[in-house]
Amino acid sequence: MPNIKSAKKRMEISRSARLKNRAERSRIRTAMKKVREATTADEAQTRLVEAQRILDRAGTRRLYHPNAVARLKGQLQRHVNGITA
Repeated sequence: MPNIKSAKKRMEISRSARLKNRAERSRIRTAMKKVREATTADEAQTRLVEAQRILDRAGTRRLYHPNAVARLKGQLQRHVNGITA
């Protein structure tokens, strides 16, 4: 436990950032899961658009590396394309 005031403040800031990041990662995983669980092509496409929007935001905020975001978006797109084929 820190004794210095700035260290205590930094610990609280880190805690709040960790909780926000955890919630955002959970939201991303849920969005990707919804895309994979979609039964029809139209449903999958609409859920894909939402998942891509969330992933793009995470890449911009560096929650995920931008290359990882691109890879995940590509994987989801291939999955949706497989549903329609």
